[in-house]
Amino acid sequence: MATPLMPHATAAWLVDNTGLAFPQIAEFCGIHILEVQAMADETAGSKYTGRDPVQAGELTNEEIEKGQADEDYVLVMSVGPEQVRRTKGPRYTPVSKRQDKPDGIAWLLKNHPEFSDGAICKLIGTTRNTINAIRDRTHWNIAEIQPKDPVTLGLASQRELDALVAKAAKKAGIDTAAPEDAKLGSDREKLIEELHAEREEEKRAAEAAANGETEEEEKPELTAETLFKKDGE
Repeated sequence: MATPLMPHATAAWLVDNTGLAFPQIAEFCGIHILEVQAMADETAGSKYTGRDPVQAGELTNEEIEKGQADEDYVLVMSVGPEQVRRTKGPRYTPVSKRQDKPDGIAWLLKNHPEFSDGAICKLIGTTRNTINAIRDRTHWNIAEIQPKDPVTLGLASQRELDALVAKAAKKAGIDTAAPEDAKLGSDREKLIEELHAEREEEKRAAEAAANGETEEEEKPELTAETLFKKDGE
């Protein structure tokens, strides 16, 4: 079954603007129902900018009305012009989103320096000249550029970004589990050292007690004589 071009953004729009049931939205968008529930509860890891499937030609108002009237109704997707996916050439970005590209590029350069310029071009639909200008801070609007997650801006899907992260990590030979394993190993070694230190301290204390030794100096008995003597010193 065909799914919207931007399933998560479409699901976010349907949650905010229709009375469709979560299972209907999940099935139409091809995502898990728990993801739809998280969007409704605003507990999703990423906040998606809604994308109107009616305006995109992927769903009709009549279909939405049928779905709202019957929770068991399965929404039928309309085949719109945007469903034709490009395999070559720059990625198409709606005019309303193009002004957000510099913010998305800045976010990728800051948070994913392992990405190649070609990968960013493909993900965002930009040019190498624009990327270099933002990286070198020579972009004409650099003062207004604020790094923002391209997924939140609606410039890319979370799946596309995750796939690119995994690909870049594999190419660079980065093992994402290694830092965590190293941290656990370090904590384990520290705990072992602390246990050894405690045991040594207990051993020394036991030996001192057996030999009649004490760590604290014995304090003189406090009497009137010793008290006046101390005051007269």
